[in-house]
Amino acid sequence: MSRTVLSYLLGLLLLAACRMEPTTDCAPAAPEAYTIRHPAWADSASIYEVNIRQYTPEGTFRAFEAHLPRLQKMGVGILWLMPVQPIGKLNRKGTLGSQYSVQDYRAVNPEFGTLDDLRHLIQTAHKLGMHVILDWVANHTSWDSQLRQQHPKWFTRNAQGQFVPPVSDWQDVIDLDYSKPELRQYMQESMVYWLRDVGFDGFRCDVAGLVPMDFWNQTRPVLEKVKPVFMLAEWDELHNPPFLKKGEFDPNTGMLEKAFDATYALRMRYLLDSISRRQQPLTALDAYREVERTRYPASAYLMYFTSSHDINSWDGTEYERLGKDALPQAVLTTLLPGIPMVYSGQEAALKKRLRFFDKDTIPWQDYPLQDFYTTLLQLKKRHPALRNGDPCSEFIRMAPEASPETYAFVRRKGPKAVLVAVNLGQQPHQIRLRDLGPGVYRDVFSGQVTKLGSGSDLLLTPHSYRVYEQLPDPDNSWF
Repeated sequence: MSRTVLSYLLGLLLLAACRMEPTTDCAPAAPEAYTIRHPAWADSASIYEVNIRQYTPEGTFRAFEAHLPRLQKMGVGILWLMPVQPIGKLNRKGTLGSQYSVQDYRAVNPEFGTLDDLRHLIQTAHKLGMHVILDWVANHTSWDSQLRQQHPKWFTRNAQGQFVPPVSDWQDVIDLDYSKPELRQYMQESMVYWLRDVGFDGFRCDVAGLVPMDFWNQTRPVLEKVKPVFMLAEWDELHNPPFLKKGEFDPNTGMLEKAFDATYALRMRYLLDSISRRQQPLTALDAYREVERTRYPASAYLMYFTSSHDINSWDGTEYERLGKDALPQAVLTTLLPGIPMVYSGQEAALKKRLRFFDKDTIPWQDYPLQDFYTTLLQLKKRHPALRNGDPCSEFIRMAPEASPETYAFVRRKGPKAVLVAVNLGQQPHQIRLRDLGPGVYRDVFSGQVTKLGSGSDLLLTPHSYRVYEQLPDPDNSWF
């Protein structure tokens, strides 16, 4: 039998193994409670958060659309647009207000353009093979929203009968009351409108844990009747946000079981921040991953990132928070098992906090990190070992006995593998690889090809990263 035919048959066997019930080579099947079926187009996707207001000097849909070919080449799979609806004026913060202070759920903010402009943007993204999700603010509206004017009984009130914000310092919005069946129906119908009539492919749901879980569980099947959707929850069941008091949210509500494809990995984000502040060793990441894997099946998605609109504006840029670790951490959050997200301007090495309530255009400066993110996201997109939520993809922690300032791992799917190593320390460190079968590897950033295996040493300079993709070895009969 020829080597080509043998390789073909082995490929068929590997494919069949992952389509059958999980074997000893795969993680256990998800519990029956997990009924989510991710859309096929999400399995190799990375997310890119779009801040339309700050993206261009014009701050419009049409101006942003010109960037779509660049983002498609960068490897972006899912575009997440921050809210596009009109913004309330009553109790507005800043000159332009928060995009999360929605005045009308079924209209477009005229500052961004027209509904036809938005439809054209989505259609263009679809032609380029990308999908688009809309930031959905289900928990609250602006004080002068249409819902407040037309349905004042749909809102939460205090003992004095006054409207109240959901969180004390969110004084530009008021809380919705989900005990009202009519509100639930209206919200579902509004979400269907943006899918069916405008063309969106799903939603990123703002402070999803402040909305009753049964609403989201009931809503997912309604949306699926329109098209396969991708649902991202701004929440982390492993980490209560600081504005909640202990006990206000049940951590066992199961957001990823019936409603959402992905949630934020906020606990990991804050852990990585503390590691770069030298408050914890990098090995603390192992304990976090053990908790994550205990809580969720391998098929669940958690979103990893180094920045977002909230973090950039309120906590600081990745360069403020992470310093020289900004790029090594971007490597980790892209290539660890999870779905990665990049925020507007990160490919510009954005070193400023964007104002949240006022115009503050991103200074692109000829995209100094475009190639860096393209290398990472394109690798994520094409490599079978890096698929989102794949129980047949192995994760192997490498050299755990090395310096607590280094972290190395291999992700493998059959004969294909990616080796990742980072050094978050201020000194050079050498890692001796263990349990790595011999093979030929290419450094995805430099293009240099080398042979690696157990006993090989990797020298990592301070605050650096190395990413290797295993190549077919002409001396190995398996290839």
